Amino acid sequence: MATPSGEILVPNKQVILKHYVDDRSPQESDMELKVTTINLKAPSGSGLILLKNLYLSCDPYMRLRMKLMEGSYFESYQPGTVLSGFGVSKVVDSDHPDYKTGDLVWGITFWEEYSQIASPSSLFKIEDTSIPLSYYTGILGMPGMTAYVGFYDICSPKKGERVFVSAASGAVGQLVGQFAKLAGCYVVGSAGSSEKVALLKNKFGFDEAFNYKEEENLNAALKRCFPEGIDIYFENVGGKMLDAVLPNMRDCGRIAACGMISQYNLKEPEGVHNLIYVVMKQIRLEGFIVINHFHKHPEFLHMVMGPIKDGKVTYVEDIAEGLENAPAALVALFSGRNFGKQLVRVSSD
Repeated sequence: MATPSGEILVPNKQVILKHYVDDRSPQESDMELKVTTINLKAPSGSGLILLKNLYLSCDPYMRLRMKLMEGSYFESYQPGTVLSGFGVSKVVDSDHPDYKTGDLVWGITFWEEYSQIASPSSLFKIEDTSIPLSYYTGILGMPGMTAYVGFYDICSPKKGERVFVSAASGAVGQLVGQFAKLAGCYVVGSAGSSEKVALLKNKFGFDEAFNYKEEENLNAALKRCFPEGIDIYFENVGGKMLDAVLPNMRDCGRIAACGMISQYNLKEPEGVHNLIYVVMKQIRLEGFIVINHFHKHPEFLHMVMGPIKDGKVTYVEDIAEGLENAPAALVALFSGRNFGKQLVRVSSD
């Protein structure tokens, strides 16, 4: 609806955090859907960009933002405000010289139908639309960059090395495994169901995989899969899994610490008792924050576009339809209900 002042006012559905969620798994009831009004006309001189959100990404780090965190690289969500995260959007109006109506972008946006962006520093233009736009929430976006930086930059793989990936069927893990195979490595992944184990071996080309929920002894499972030890561990889980991996690492092994999803809902984090092996085996364990590496995105696209188009790298998505189903989709990450990259389709145009 256009107003006499030139504003274009439309309804805008939003996902709001109701309250902080501390030492338990998040639930749909911790969020609520609200409808407000937004002006889709960027005032002259404002520098604003107005986005129509097409896809929203559900990512594990969002769980940490749902509680009050101190000393973190990201800010906690504020109760009563809209969630934010990575997404794919279309510019519907712009007063910024670098963006025009119709541009497609990926980057940080809000969990709502339309978003008003004051600073575009976290937005990236989408130039290649021959790939599904949803891929920019995953394989071509933040998870893809995470797999690329963690595996190639931090782990420095060599042909023939032995690679273990935890949470291997997730948005990042499925890519790490495939990158490892491209590098000529032997790859094993862990997942939380027999269906996901089959996916790892039959679709993503992992050499072996196991269901960690069915293993009474993780140490024995790793020794079975890696009788000669692990050169590279891509860490997504933490806790008991990390504790089991450390004594199974080879000398001068490398660990890229990407996330520790097993710890996010605990009141007291689990202890890791085998850290002595970091010294004994001269292991390099390095955590990283992918947003500090986004300047490498063009380099990453150059590397990954060819294998995607040639069918040498594939990707599995779990798409929830509609903003009203976004809370359920986010919660699904922490019960393992999702298959592959979890995202939400807000709009198809």
